[in-house]
Amino acid sequence: MNLQSRLSALKERHASLETRIAEEGQRPRPDSEILGRLKREKLHVKEEMERLRSQEQAGTG
Repeated sequence: MNLQSRLSALKERHASLETRIAEEGQRPRPDSEILGRLKREKLHVKEEMERLRSQEQAGTG
């Protein structure tokens, strides 16, 4: 998987997690454990995207 396709997949995953977090937050009694897990996963995805973007910039600079 090349860098661009990996970034694209991570963006989709990030958006999906954002949607799931919003949906869980809208429930009458949101599960804080689920919310925490989803937010941590979203953060890891964001960090991975930033790492790959840094690699991409270093490769083209």
